[in-house]
Amino acid sequence: MVPLRTLPKTIEAAYYNRVRLALLRIGNPLRVGLPGLRGLEAIVDSDTWTVVDSLRTDNPVLAWCDFEVASRQVLHEPVQCRLNLYHNQAGLIMGTALEALQLELKKRLAPSEQVTPQNDED
Repeated sequence: MVPLRTLPKTIEAAYYNRVRLALLRIGNPLRVGLPGLRGLEAIVDSDTWTVVDSLRTDNPVLAWCDFEVASRQVLHEPVQCRLNLYHNQAGLIMGTALEALQLELKKRLAPSEQVTPQNDED
C-alpha cells in the first residue's frame, strides 16, 4: 500500500532493543494487541513494525521501517528509521502505539514470578 505520508523518525535504543529481544525470544513475526487502542494491533518482524486496524481486515495504519542498523556499533544509540502513515489520523496515535507496543512486549518478556511457599511456623 502506498503511504499518505512518510517521515524520518528516531527510535530510542531501549525501544528498538526490546522489540529485537522479543523477536528472538518469543517469535518472529509477532502479533501484539495494543492495550488502550481499540482494534489496533502491531505486526512486528525484523524489518517492519506495522500497526493495523484488526476491525477493518488488518488495514495498515502506520509502519516503522528501514531501520538503519547496519553501521550501529553500540546498543545504547538511537536508531534512525522511516515512519509510513497510511491513515489520515495516524500521526495522532504514533507515540501512543509505540508506547503500548513497548508495554505489552515488556509484559511478555518479564520472567514469570515464582511463588515460594510460606512457612507459617511461629
